[in-house]
Amino acid sequence: MAVSEAAERLGVSTRQVQYLVARGEVRQLARGIVDESSIERLLAVRQGSHRRAWSEATAWGAVSLLSGGDAEWMERTQRSRLGARLRTLGAADLVERARNRAVVTHYRAHSSAGQRLRGILVYPTDVAGRLGLVETNDIDGYLATSDLDGVVRHHGLIRDDEGRVTLRATTMDLAVVRELADRSVALAALDLAESLDVRERRAGMDDLGRALKDFRD
Repeated sequence: MAVSEAAERLGVSTRQVQYLVARGEVRQLARGIVDESSIERLLAVRQGSHRRAWSEATAWGAVSLLSGGDAEWMERTQRSRLGARLRTLGAADLVERARNRAVVTHYRAHSSAGQRLRGILVYPTDVAGRLGLVETNDIDGYLATSDLDGVVRHHGLIRDDEGRVTLRATTMDLAVVRELADRSVALAALDLAESLDVRERRAGMDDLGRALKDFRD
């Protein structure tokens, strides 16, 4: 897709598309050409809005609060403000605001890499069963930002925005990510709400809506 067409689809300027490329939110294939799938994923996350995303620490704080945690890495006044903000948000707003919790990239991989990748990534377990979806062979999980390049090289992953391997690189302590993934379905729901699959996205959005309602109540 041409940058000009991508700008039209997103409702932004071509310069803003170039900024999104520099941030890694849109994948550039060649000069003036971007990957259409990355545009579709961005549209799914933003759903027509252009609000600024929260910082990584705040995004994880939101996941923690919705999961019944205390976001201990945030100051008390920050937690209080975030809690008040969460009580006013809908699911779509939350998905957009929390997108900076990780840098998301998609790859294709040899089938033999699947089990090895599952052994090193942090991910919510039994997502399909917990959210009423059909189990797939897709691989989707979190890892430390500092480990991303090494994992890609070691497992021979090839960047492909339609690939079945999704790596979510974060600087948040992975012990915290693992605890949040096990505590509730909030993190899994956020991940699914960014999917291009309509059923997955709807399941994620529905569960986020329930989590926000429970938080308000």
